[in-house]
Amino acid sequence: QVQLVESGGGLVQAGGSLKLSCAASGSIFRINVMGWYRQAPGKQRELVATIGSGGSTNYADPAKGRFTISRDNAKNTVYLQMNSLKPEDTAVYYCNVVTTQPRAYWGQGTQVTVSS
Repeated sequence: QVQLVESGGGLVQAGGSLKLSCAASGSIFRINVMGWYRQAPGKQRELVATIGSGGSTNYADPAKGRFTISRDNAKNTVYLQMNSLKPEDTAVYYCNVVTTQPRAYWGQGTQVTVSS
């Protein structure tokens, strides 16, 4: 089992920045890929970015050039630095980890609201 605790969401004006964090605990030795997804009201959950155990990254088009995903394996934590935020970035952001089994785990979500 893996437990995920997210933090860092909030309200920010367009053009501003936020940094999300997600700390993993439990069977952390099994973690492979860590990532962030988001779900806006009335829309499906969508990929934001992922990072592999070796540091390789993948970004969805809306995140490219504005968001940066990183991880600290010593702290079992994944981060999402979000810059140049837009109102369309407003969503609940979910942390996700995939273990080597493979099995996926989700955080409880953190709200990000970008005002225009």
